[in-house]
Amino acid sequence: MDIKKLQTLVVDALEDVKAQDIKVYDTTHLTSLFDRICIASGTSNRQTKALASSVREKVKENGGDVIGMEGEDIGEWVLVDLGDMVVHIMQPVIRGYYRLEELWGDKEVKFGAAKRVSKRTAEVVEEEPAKRVRSNINQATQTTLDDEPKKPAKKPRAAATGEVAEKPKRAARVKAVAVALTSDPAPAAKKPAARKKAVGTTVKVAATKTAVASAKQAAAKRATAKRKTAV
Repeated sequence: MDIKKLQTLVVDALEDVKAQDIKVYDTTHLTSLFDRICIASGTSNRQTKALASSVREKVKENGGDVIGMEGEDIGEWVLVDLGDMVVHIMQPVIRGYYRLEELWGDKEVKFGAAKRVSKRTAEVVEEEPAKRVRSNINQATQTTLDDEPKKPAKKPRAAATGEVAEKPKRAARVKAVAVALTSDPAPAAKKPAARKKAVGTTVKVAATKTAVASAKQAAAKRATAKRKTAV
């Protein structure tokens, strides 16, 4: 099988079971035993076993050869030997401890340059038109609902005549109670208003004739009395 097709099948099989941090390296300049090495991570023993099984089944379905598998019984590190390609499926702790990338990672294979379209990418491309159609349908439905005439709001029910008449009386009683509570219990006595001084000019009034005559008689009597006293 062509090495490019083989590495594409391996990566697709790993992505189907949601492998993490998939790396493929070209090892032709380092060893003659194999041309490619693939390293991927699984979060548990069960997932690493499932990833290895997915790679094996995918390669067999497409006419490839599986030389052997190692570590499947434990699941911490499963190796799948495909002849021209070796796949290492490891848990993150084991992968970080052995650091196979530092041994074989001189030349990483970039699938974007080879224009590889994985199965997951193809599914996303197929789902986009369906999502767009559903979005258009939802927008059309919302527009139709917005265009429908809205029913006028119901007016509040008028209260009974007795209730309407009772409200002003109740309000007046509440107001009277509030005034009584806020006013002073014994208001202070009001001070008497100061008398206003008369403002104006003084006018002299002449004595009457009767008063003048009376004054003359009184003066004559006093004079007579003085003379008698003197004699």
